[in-house]
Amino acid sequence: MGIFKAYDIRGVYPTELDEALARKIGHAFAVHFEQSGRAETKRVVVGRDMRSSAPSIQKALMEGLCAAGWSVIDVGMCSTPMNYFCAGTLPVDGAICVTASHNPGQYIGFKLSGKGAQPISKDTGIGQIEKLVATELPKAAKPGTIETRDMLDGYVQHVLRFAGGLASLKVGIDCANGMAGFTLPKILDRLPMLKTSRLYFEPDGTFPNHEANPLKLENLHDLQALVRKEKLDVGLSFDGDADRCAFVDEHGEPVGNDIVTALIARELLKTSPGSGIVYDLRSSWAVPEVISKAGGKPLCERVGHSFMKATLRKEGGVCGGELSGHYYFRENFYADSAEIAAFLVLRMMSESKKSLSQLVAELPRYHATGELNFEVEHPKEKIAEIRALYVQKGGAASDLDGATVTFGKLGDADWWWFNLRPSNTEPLVRLNLEARRPETLAAKKRELLSLLGEPV
Repeated sequence: MGIFKAYDIRGVYPTELDEALARKIGHAFAVHFEQSGRAETKRVVVGRDMRSSAPSIQKALMEGLCAAGWSVIDVGMCSTPMNYFCAGTLPVDGAICVTASHNPGQYIGFKLSGKGAQPISKDTGIGQIEKLVATELPKAAKPGTIETRDMLDGYVQHVLRFAGGLASLKVGIDCANGMAGFTLPKILDRLPMLKTSRLYFEPDGTFPNHEANPLKLENLHDLQALVRKEKLDVGLSFDGDADRCAFVDEHGEPVGNDIVTALIARELLKTSPGSGIVYDLRSSWAVPEVISKAGGKPLCERVGHSFMKATLRKEGGVCGGELSGHYYFRENFYADSAEIAAFLVLRMMSESKKSLSQLVAELPRYHATGELNFEVEHPKEKIAEIRALYVQKGGAASDLDGATVTFGKLGDADWWWFNLRPSNTEPLVRLNLEARRPETLAAKKRELLSLLGEPV
C-alpha cells in the first residue's frame, strides 16, 4: 500500500522511509500548504517520539521545510496529543509528529496536522504531498529558521484542567515504553492523591516488553496481573504515541473502548446538555442508547480519526470515541487525548465513589464479537456479495463505511447487526457483529465465518 496511508505516513526505516525521503516530505508539506492556500505564517511545529531513527528523520524533515522557506518550532520529544496541543496553541500553520504510533521499532513516520490541530488525511493533503514528492520542488531564495521551544509544561497544565476532583485512587499504568512515559510523570507529579503502580515508563523505541498496542488483549496481560496482585482500583494502558488508551477494571477485566465512550459522554453531557457525541459505527448500540438517555445527540461516523474530528468540529460536539481507543474532545482542539480520557474516567470514579465495574454495570450491555479480521482476495467484491445476501434475507443496509446490515429493532429479542469494511491501513476485511442474545450472536458468527473463512 506504500508509505502514504489513509491517516498518516509510515514505513520501515531506512528501506521504505529514510532521511532523503523525509527531507522531500518536509519540502512537499510546505509547498502543498502554499498551493492550497493554507500558508498564513509559514511556520510549523515539529516533534518526535522515542524511536532510534526519530532524531535523524526529524532533522531531515526540518531541513526540507526550511528549504521551502518555512520556519520550524522544534519541540523535541513529544507525544502525538502534545503535538496537537502545540498546533492548537501556537501561531503556526500546522504541526508534524515524527512517530509510527504502535508499529514495531523498525518503523518511522509522520502524523500531520493543519492549523488548530485539524487532521490531514489522504484526501486532505497526504495524497497531494505524495504527488509532490515525486516532482522537482523549488527552493526558496531565503531558507527558513529553526527555533527550539519546550512545550511540556504548557501541555501538562492543559491536561491538568481535566484532572480536577480526584480522590485517592490506586492506579496501575502501563506506558508500553512509549511516549506516555515521557509526558505522564510530569502530570502525575501534580496529582499526589493518585497512588500509581507503574509498568514500562522508560521510553524505548525497541518496545522490549510488549507491543505498544493496547487493542490487543495479550498486551494487557502484565497490567491485568498487576491490578489483581496489588488490588488496584483501575489499570490504564497507553499506546506508542500516547493518543490511545485502554482500561482495565478493579478485577483486571478489560473494559470495551466503546463502553468508555458511553461513560465519558454521559459525564460530559452533565455540563454540556444537548451536545453532539460522535461514535464510530463499530461501537455497541449501547453507545447511542446511553447518549440519547443522557440528553445528547448521537452522531454515528465512519472509522478514522479524520472523519471523527471533522464531524465533531462541524457539529460542535463535546466529545467522541472510537472502538480503537481514540477519544476526542472539543476542549482539546477537537483532537484525541488518551490522558484526558484517563483522567475523566478517574474523575467519574472519584466523584461517584463507584468502581469502574460498577459504573459499567449501569449501562445497557449487548453481546458482541469484537473486531475480527479476515484475509480476503477481493475485499470490496466480497463485502458487496455478503451485503446483497443479507439484504435478500430481510436486513436493512447502510453503506456509511463498508456495509452495515441490521435485523430488527434495538428492543427486539432477535435484534442483531453486523458491519463489514475494508481496512484503511492493512489488506484485510474487518467484521463487527452484535446481538441482543448470546445464542443469536453465536449462530450469526458461524454463518458469517462460513462466508469469510477463519479470522487471522
